[in-house]
This record gives sequence, C-alpha cells and structure tokens, in this order.
Amino acid sequence: MSRSQGAASGLPIDLRARDLTLRELMDDPDCDPRALERTFRRFAVVNALVSGWRAAWRTHVAPALPAHGRGRILDLGCGGGDLARALVRWAASDGFEIEVVGIDPDHRAIASASRSTPKGVTFREQSSADLVAAGERFDVVVSNHVLHHLDDDERAGFLADSEQLASTRSLHSDIRRSPAAYRAYALGSTLVAAGTFVRVDGLRSIRRSFTLPELHTALPRGWRAEAAAPHRVLAIHDA
Repeated sequence: MSRSQGAASGLPIDLRARDLTLRELMDDPDCDPRALERTFRRFAVVNALVSGWRAAWRTHVAPALPAHGRGRILDLGCGGGDLARALVRWAASDGFEIEVVGIDPDHRAIASASRSTPKGVTFREQSSADLVAAGERFDVVVSNHVLHHLDDDERAGFLADSEQLASTRSLHSDIRRSPAAYRAYALGSTLVAAGTFVRVDGLRSIRRSFTLPELHTALPRGWRAEAAAPHRVLAIHDA
C-alpha cells in the first residue's frame, strides 16, 4: 500500500515497513510522571482486550509448567505488572501454584507495578542480563510488547538471555503490524486513552512492530514465529 493509497482508505501512514524512527512517549525519562502512572494502570484494561494472553496461557504457558502444578515464571519488561498478576490468577483458577517474578530496568515501571503485589508475585528493578549473571532459572520466560522496542543487537541479547533463563519455554508476544490492527486500535483506544500515552504510544508501537514473515527472519536459530489472535505474533523457543 502506498502512502496515497493509505490516505484514501483512511489510513494516512505507510505500514509496509517497520518505522524504527519512532519513539514512544513513555520511554522519555522526562515524560509527565502522572500521565505515565495512568498509562501503566490503563495497560491492565488495554492488554485484557487486545493482548491475547489468556489464550496464550492455555496453549503455550500452562503446558510448559511442571506436571506437579508448581512452577516459576519470569516476566521480562513487566511494565506496570498486569501480566504477572494475571498469570497468577489464571494459574490459581487452573489448579497451578506458581511464582511470577516481573523485572524491568525502568524504576518508574517497578514503582507502579509494586503498588499491587498479590501472593506469588514479585517485582524487581533488574535486567535479563542481571538474572543470567546471578544464575537464576525459571520454568517459563515471557514478555509482552517488548520485542518492538529493541534494535537488532538488543533483541539478540534479549533472546539469548531468555534461552539461558528458561528451563522449558520462552514466549514473547507482540503486536502483528497491519492496516487492520492500526485501524482497530486507532478507533478503540480513544475510549481508554484520556490522560495517558495509551493511544499515541500504541499506534507508534504498531508502526514499529513485526509482520509474521519479518519476525521469522529476525529470530535466531532454534526460535519459531507464530501468528495469534488478535493481531499478535509470538516468538517461541523450547529448551
């Protein structure tokens, strides 16, 4: 689709290639702290609607946990912590007793996540490299909306760390870039975006994200790319 074709269809941007020049507002260390905190909290609503993690828990995470029903999960780049808390809830409802450790190198994210730490959830201001250096291990390593933030070298290190940290499976979920995803988010996000970075950053995230063939090409040997609903791509590695 050309830029003019996009404008004619109500989509005034070109989504044929990833736009790596864009930076999300919440990545600015000097962004409005109140808007950032509201954004972290609003992610719980947005991710519940668009991330597809409930299905990913059933199909990719729970089957990779130990048969005795106990396990340890690492959430890399946990942001406001909504995925970590959701995993513990879903595990309990399915008869699992798990520990979820959410890490993020951004102290602002950890401060927000730590406002709610239910039983079984711990948040730490750390990087994946820190955990590798400490020799930590987890049954499953996950992330949500992290891959599109990383350049080629950062992504290679992130995935290599995941392999080191996961004894069974690594599962990294992100947005699948497409005009349909962009249109749907542009419309739906207006309902939850007031006072936050949710709409602007979400649309920028889509423009930075991968198509399925692009993710397949970007992944190292031993990893596989899968499409998932709605508008998702999954990077998966089985130990």
